[in-house]
Amino acid sequence: MLLIILLLLISIFQKIQTYLGQFHGFHNITSEFGTRIHPITGKTSSHSGIDISASPGSNIYSVSSGIVILAKFNGANGYSIHIQNGNFEYIYAHVSPQFMVQVGDIINRNQIIGNVGPKYVEKTPENKYVDSTGKSTNGSTTGPHLHFSIKKDGIAVNPLDYL
Repeated sequence: MLLIILLLLISIFQKIQTYLGQFHGFHNITSEFGTRIHPITGKTSSHSGIDISASPGSNIYSVSSGIVILAKFNGANGYSIHIQNGNFEYIYAHVSPQFMVQVGDIINRNQIIGNVGPKYVEKTPENKYVDSTGKSTNGSTTGPHLHFSIKKDGIAVNPLDYL
């Protein structure tokens, strides 16, 4: 039994390392896909993607070719970029508000599409998110990071299963 668990953990570790290699220098998944304790509310919630630690300004490379279908402030995800490729949608959240792409752009795999955004952003009418001091944040976030998720046929799936 212990050997099976060890082999499973090794397999998961290898998958994570392969996946993070696609993010050119990002190394730590700080929150995984699925049920978790929300870092702000402290309540159990469903996490639709993975969070990857990164410094503000770090380049974000597209993991797939496709077309940009959204590049704007998007609620809890803050400033976000969505790329559609067939029945898959790739979502990059908490990005810099200085977008490098716009809706309609054709994207190639491994193309730089943006940068990791800061925790704090300028207050805008559509952004209702603030921290405990009242400062406007880049969506629902505790700090700079990339939230990455994949939807297949409109349903969130574990990114580690598709890359």
